[in-house]
Amino acid sequence: MTVNPQDFVEHIARLVRTIPEDPEISRAADLFTKALTGGGVIQAFGSGHSEAVAMEIAGRAGGLVPTNRLALRDIVRYGDAPASELDRYDLERDPAVARQILDLAPVQQQDLFVIISNSGVNGVVVELATLVKERGHDLIAITSRTHSEAVASRHPSGRKLADLADVVLDNHAPYGDAVLPLPDGGATGAVSTITSALLAQLVVTQTVRNLLEAGEVPPVYLSANVPEGDEHNLRLEALYAGRIRRGA
Repeated sequence: MTVNPQDFVEHIARLVRTIPEDPEISRAADLFTKALTGGGVIQAFGSGHSEAVAMEIAGRAGGLVPTNRLALRDIVRYGDAPASELDRYDLERDPAVARQILDLAPVQQQDLFVIISNSGVNGVVVELATLVKERGHDLIAITSRTHSEAVASRHPSGRKLADLADVVLDNHAPYGDAVLPLPDGGATGAVSTITSALLAQLVVTQTVRNLLEAGEVPPVYLSANVPEGDEHNLRLEALYAGRIRRGA
């Protein structure tokens, strides 16, 4: 058995062709559009590698300005937790952390949440999703249905992220995420970050289309690395002062 990178490319190419056909993408974009036209902000959360997908949604060139990224580190950066908390191996499994993150966030009632988790079973994501729904927010999940359905929840309720979301976007990652088998067991070539980022970008671009078709001017970032980028971006960010955070 030989690991062939071209097999990985072909696997990803198949997913790139099929994922855009998912009708849930349009449903998610409709929720984005509803939130933005109602004065809301998109609140995105992912822990571990899923934070990279939250970064696709919040604060990047070509993306929507009224977006905010929540993170595990918020309990230290904006709260009073010691920095040593971030060294806990089980931090993302602790449901109590979710309430801390949410209570520290600049959230308003009209905001929409996107929670990204490949497994969708860890305590923080399930508790955060639970609190979000209890507080009356719309919720979009980006997860792997295959992996999530194959493992037990780590939340006391027994629920999973997909059980709580209004819209579930399936990243089509397999159980264990990686797709190229190794001779002695296991696999290499993880797909979830690539496909989840694709889903995030499809929702954003469809939202921009929705806004344009409604006669709205989409609040979209320019690259900070073009001459007019900073002026454009700072002007739009000022409209959401105190509601969006930018930084590490």
